[in-house]
Amino acid sequence: MQPSAFLPLCRADMEARGWDAPDFVYVTGDAYVDHPSFGVSIISRVLEDAGFRVAILSQPDYKSCDAFREFGKPRLGFLVTSGNIDSMVAHYTASRKKRSFDYYSPGGVMGKRPDRAVIVYCNRIREAYGDVPIVIGGLEASLRRFAHYDYWDNKVRRSILVDSRADLLTYGMGENILLRIARLLDRGVPIRKIRDVRGTVYLAKPEEPIHFPVAATFDYNELKENKRAYAEAFGVQYKNQDSINGRAICEMYDGKLLVQNPPMPPLEREELDHVYSLPYMRNYHPSYEAAGGVPGIEEVKFSITHNRGCFGGCNFCALAFHQGRTVRSRSIKSVVEEAKKITQLPDFKGYIHDVGGPTANFRYPACDKQLKDGVCAGRKCLAPTPCKNLKVDHTEYMELIEQIEALPKVKKVFIRSGIRFDYLMADPDDAFFRKLVKDNVSGQLKVAPEHCADAVLSCMGKSPFSVYEGFREKFFAITKSIGKEQYLVPYLMSSHPGSTLTDAIELALCLKRNHYAPEQVQDYYPTPGTASTVMYYTGINPLTMKKVYVATDYHEKQLQRALLQYNRPQNADLVREALTKAGRTDLIGYGQECLVRPAGGERRPSESKRQQGAGRTKQTSARAHEKKAESRKAPRGKTPTRSTKGAPSGARTQKKRK
Repeated sequence: MQPSAFLPLCRADMEARGWDAPDFVYVTGDAYVDHPSFGVSIISRVLEDAGFRVAILSQPDYKSCDAFREFGKPRLGFLVTSGNIDSMVAHYTASRKKRSFDYYSPGGVMGKRPDRAVIVYCNRIREAYGDVPIVIGGLEASLRRFAHYDYWDNKVRRSILVDSRADLLTYGMGENILLRIARLLDRGVPIRKIRDVRGTVYLAKPEEPIHFPVAATFDYNELKENKRAYAEAFGVQYKNQDSINGRAICEMYDGKLLVQNPPMPPLEREELDHVYSLPYMRNYHPSYEAAGGVPGIEEVKFSITHNRGCFGGCNFCALAFHQGRTVRSRSIKSVVEEAKKITQLPDFKGYIHDVGGPTANFRYPACDKQLKDGVCAGRKCLAPTPCKNLKVDHTEYMELIEQIEALPKVKKVFIRSGIRFDYLMADPDDAFFRKLVKDNVSGQLKVAPEHCADAVLSCMGKSPFSVYEGFREKFFAITKSIGKEQYLVPYLMSSHPGSTLTDAIELALCLKRNHYAPEQVQDYYPTPGTASTVMYYTGINPLTMKKVYVATDYHEKQLQRALLQYNRPQNADLVREALTKAGRTDLIGYGQECLVRPAGGERRPSESKRQQGAGRTKQTSARAHEKKAESRKAPRGKTPTRSTKGAPSGARTQKKRK
């Protein structure tokens, strides 16, 4: 029997390859998709390339340990991940309601993985094989590696390494970490002797020597009770997530010492090129075809990741804690070669959907200093103002896009994964800006101002709103100059720490002035591994140790959300309540500046069709922006939101391209 090009997904697949046992069984909470946007695919292909046998145990029945015996006992151990995102984020909305659709399961069916999948899988493996080596990784493990506030339990939970009973935890980008671990295990080194690998976390006896200088040691028993101590601990963790200047960090757990080694250095260009050249099938496993396939492939199948890391530093984003703030990118040649492979796919229609990454328009580290000294521990590169050392250059990115556009079968290249507009505005050369608007926008460009109140934006770690306003003006000016009508689709977030009812009203008025009515708004979602989550739990900004206002009451969060969709009839009562609480009853009435009519107020016959259509989705167009003084109505259209494709709302803050 000819072996499948997919890695073994069952015992029959393994036997068809002539294996008696795999070196590693990779347990994942997602369906098996062999595409370089999926972490399991990358790590398994990297290990295969190094000569190791890897079998994939995808979404095993977790109610007993029988499914975990599918391939027998692996020669070297089990690798365990919940999948591309945290299992709790995959299962629950920001209001803790159960989701009805799973983008990473066949047919979108829910229930294929358990809550807290990493812990459950590891416990089942221990039942099946006892003392077999277990290494956990992926987003769920990476972001829960320390004591962490858990939104769903509303308490500080222990490190996932403690609760899972795994031997090692890997965090960040795992290729070189797991290659090092695999080679040590292959040489016969016991897993409990592997203590010096960067990018790993392990449990030890307090008297054991630590291989790296230690930044600080904390005690879980204090962290779970003392919010200020918890915020201080996160601040230390955040400042030590750089491979050049980061040090080890320890936590005590009732006689056991948890040790996080410093991060593994990021893959350099040649290493990234090799990783993305491996023989991915670029699709889900054919066994899922009968169920309708895996929805998560749709957004990425014709997309390309050209970079890793992000120096943007948004406080609600987990990238700083996972991929890191140091940017690395692939060569133009490597990306173009991948584009050629995409053009050979049978269902390719001529459109590259994205050439991006965590932030699409980053190609290099923020400054030369980062290459020698690492990222600055106490300074963001772009906010509140761009650092004087920031290097801004879109030349290579533009050349990359142009070379892909020149390929014979490519009709159009879009950029969808997110342009950092403040970085774009910092570039004195607007050549890329003009090209982006002219050639690479699919009618609408997604951008992320998130809010308009500068106090809230400061808590988010973002640039002042005036930067976005300047970007918007320039976008529409260029759009007009080339004779197109294109739209901006701004991502907005309600109830982020720092946001009061007054701030939400300010945002509602801003939306009204700009004739924009968002179809959906993302409530702030406290996910592990972010500074914003620490603010939500403690009321303290862990990067400044200053107090922050937090809307934790569910009803207040409803009020803030309703204000961002003030024109929907079903929100009228909540909007009136919010305006009354904030002392802004002047905005209840029939005037042009008002957000809502009085309760029971009659609609006046002279009202325009635009007012009669209140509540419908509108988009800000170039003409509407140009004529806003006359309140000209913008064209209507369906507004895509951050939760409509590829991943549930909230996953954006955990986004990774791996």
